[in-house]
Amino acid sequence: MELGDIAKIKTGLVLSRKKAKSKYDVKAKYRLLSLRNISDECLINTDSFEEFNSNDELDDHYFTKEGDVLMRLSHPNTSVYIGKEHNGLLIPSYFAIIKVDVDKVLPEYIAWYLNTFEVKKELERSQSGSRIPSTNKNVLKALPVVMTTISKQKAFIELLRLHQQEKHLYKRLIEEKEVWFKEISKQIIKGYELGGE
Repeated sequence: MELGDIAKIKTGLVLSRKKAKSKYDVKAKYRLLSLRNISDECLINTDSFEEFNSNDELDDHYFTKEGDVLMRLSHPNTSVYIGKEHNGLLIPSYFAIIKVDVDKVLPEYIAWYLNTFEVKKELERSQSGSRIPSTNKNVLKALPVVMTTISKQKAFIELLRLHQQEKHLYKRLIEEKEVWFKEISKQIIKGYELGGE
């Protein structure tokens, strides 16, 4: 089965067409999803979204909706699942918007699957462009998808969530240990400077 058999694929907005040239041209302001908002763990980083000043009111289909899968069209082709907490973000043209047929496949499963090593290799083989290789909609539609039952997909997604939580906790623990180690180091150096042993 190919991705095009189970999903509708389109691209985001070409920003230059709708960007306000001056503050007087601004008809609407939107939160913009940028490449900086996609983490290495294939999650959306919500620390800060850029603001996009538009010269027009934009159509709904350019904004994230729960259940969407977004895929970066250039290397490393990271895919993310859009949960309800990320509704309403403006999607630029360097992302593909993948809307899956939920009767056949879970969007979270597709987001995970598109991030696998095998899919990345397949995309590398088919990328076009000399300076900045990129992927297009037709390449994505033709991507082979390994399917399994919805119940197995659900079980796998639960496992994936637990795995991501565990990675997040380990990362926080390492950061806290780093702070602790720096403080101990400072105290040792201070003690040494004061003539301590």
